[in-house]
Amino acid sequence: MTMLKKTITYTDYDGLERTEEFRFNLTKAELMDMELTTVGTFSKLMQKIIDEKDMVRLAKYFKELILKSYGVKSDDGKRFIKSPELSEAFSQTEAYSELYMELLGNSEYAVKFIQQVMPKDLDQNEVVPAGNVTVLPKA
Repeated sequence: MTMLKKTITYTDYDGLERTEEFRFNLTKAELMDMELTTVGTFSKLMQKIIDEKDMVRLAKYFKELILKSYGVKSDDGKRFIKSPELSEAFSQTEAYSELYMELLGNSEYAVKFIQQVMPKDLDQNEVVPAGNVTVLPKA
């Protein structure tokens, strides 16, 4: 399994310039969860938002995608550790701010970022099992 390793240079809250490597990855299971818990599928929703150039909704989903894909590789390489606490801690850094602004300001890089955090061996037929999903109206 590969993941996106992103080197980010930022200035911390003590005024020190730092350069650190951060890791981002989505598993097939995480992607499937995003697809199946979004009305009309996550990928179709993202395409619609991009086509409509809806920057407000795009910003919301970029934040979700960054924080959902952020994690720390275990020392033995067996796990990619993610948690709400790790995501929140990352979101409170200037490194997160730098990445977020880069994604919003550079659509080509945003597409590349999304492609790089997706599972490398993803078969497009695996994303949503055709005909097996019924979306129920919200009560």
